[in-house]
Amino acid sequence: MMRIGYGFDSHAFKAGVPLVIGGLAIEHPEGLAGHSDGDVLLHAITDALLGAVSAGDIGTFFPPSDPRWKGAASSVFLKTALEEVATAGYKIVNIDTVLVMAQPKIVPIAGELRESVAALLGVEPGEVGIKAKTPEGLNQDHVAVAHATVLLESLAISEPVGVMAATADADDEINDVVKTLVGESRDVSALGRKVTPFDTDDLT
Repeated sequence: MMRIGYGFDSHAFKAGVPLVIGGLAIEHPEGLAGHSDGDVLLHAITDALLGAVSAGDIGTFFPPSDPRWKGAASSVFLKTALEEVATAGYKIVNIDTVLVMAQPKIVPIAGELRESVAALLGVEPGEVGIKAKTPEGLNQDHVAVAHATVLLESLAISEPVGVMAATADADDEINDVVKTLVGESRDVSALGRKVTPFDTDDLT
């Protein structure tokens, strides 16, 4: 059971406000305009997570018309999305993102961004992708855009016996699978499978 979610967000740059991307405060003459802290990356990730479990979007939970969210940290939005994912019975496998902006340069701080986002999501940095592009030919030099894609995996992971047998590479391997299910040995790690959460002795 896998689910994919996609999120997108954009904010114009604005003088006089701090720049926060991925929960990380970044030194820059301008920040991003928004009802909250304008964290374009966390907004895109939040929408990706909510979309993956069909829970609506960030505006559903935090409408910009609500004064409670004025200047709010976007980590609050992300936490709510994570709660929706957990309630639906899923966990994050990995997240991939793209930031599109002329300035500041993202590549020098991509590692810090990855660690910041991973910490907020409760995953390993290696499960978070951070990429950057410049908006060449898009006339968006004063805008920050973020795209995010997330892959979720069901917490109740199990594979029916028939699926395991059907995906075996050869007859001999199929026989081995059957033997592990009906015999005393049940080690299927060699097939790259996860151990079933039920007692195979109870199969009828």
